[in-house]
Amino acid sequence: MAEDQQLICSDCGQPFAFTAEDQEFFRERGYSAPKRCKACRQAKKNEQSGGAGGGGGYNRGASRGTSVICAGCGQQTTVPFEPRGDRPVYCQNCFQARKPGGGGGGRKTFGRGR
Repeated sequence: MAEDQQLICSDCGQPFAFTAEDQEFFRERGYSAPKRCKACRQAKKNEQSGGAGGGGGYNRGASRGTSVICAGCGQQTTVPFEPRGDRPVYCQNCFQARKPGGGGGGRKTFGRGR
């Protein structure tokens, strides 16, 4: 079994233990050794998911976003990305209405005879 290793966090610069147990976990899943300590990994994860408790995706409470005019209804809306300019941008209602199947949010079934 491997021995514990001391690694240096690429974000905060502090040493952290990469335990033998963690090494086995990472090896089994094909992951490379971590570059960040546990606290910095969690902070990075929270940052990417829109904050603590965020489930990822679009965070409606966030102040980040780009104000645009919807190409469908002409109303001003905010989108969680920077439009490139080569494609139309829609408000949430128009976007849902344009989805195949009317955007009903139902589950797709493949090969089940439905």
